[in-house]
Amino acid sequence: MEIVRPGLASLTIVRHGESVANRARVAAEGSDVEMFRAAPRDADSPLSEVGRGQAEALGKRLAAEGYPFDLVLSSPYVRARETARIALEFLECSPPRLDERLRDRETGILFGLTETGIRRRHPVEYAEQQRLGGFYYRPPGGESWPDVALRLRSVLRELDGHVLVFAHDIVIVLTRYIFGDLDEAELSAQTAAQVRNASITRWERDDSGLRLSMYNDAAHLG
Repeated sequence: MEIVRPGLASLTIVRHGESVANRARVAAEGSDVEMFRAAPRDADSPLSEVGRGQAEALGKRLAAEGYPFDLVLSSPYVRARETARIALEFLECSPPRLDERLRDRETGILFGLTETGIRRRHPVEYAEQQRLGGFYYRPPGGESWPDVALRLRSVLRELDGHVLVFAHDIVIVLTRYIFGDLDEAELSAQTAAQVRNASITRWERDDSGLRLSMYNDAAHLG
């Protein structure tokens, strides 16, 4: 049985443009730096200058495609809201409805830490993370991937028509998991780098149900 309403004609999910935190994380990779956080809260990290340009290119691409979106949703996090605001300047559709169920994964005490930082500051949690694997591990004060999937399932059951969502990489890959496009092993092999900033992923309905027609498409970014 399909987990979504039969009235859901298409679902387009875009990842937010590059954020200040994304840039800081990349700069910290492979170094001895323990922390990369760019804002006191993950929810507050804004788009970088590059990210704003990506959001504009995204809006132009969506406008050129001419999809008649009936509903627009967005994660309440600043980077997703800013991407929506910029992109929607090029589209004729309603303002986004914020839904906290679309937020990024809560990382709890590990927020803003690099792998080096986790290993040094929380060695017990690092060992537990290695034992359980990234899918089922839940950091103190945070969420596992199935925790995020649970809240996403409730959103997906409510959708009708042509829907556009501005969200995060984990929302995209977990939606693929929920729709049966990925199993746990394939999902665990996914990384943030594989879902590009401001990329487009889309499911469209045919006679057999919803089918993945586009994944991680960033042709508009050059």
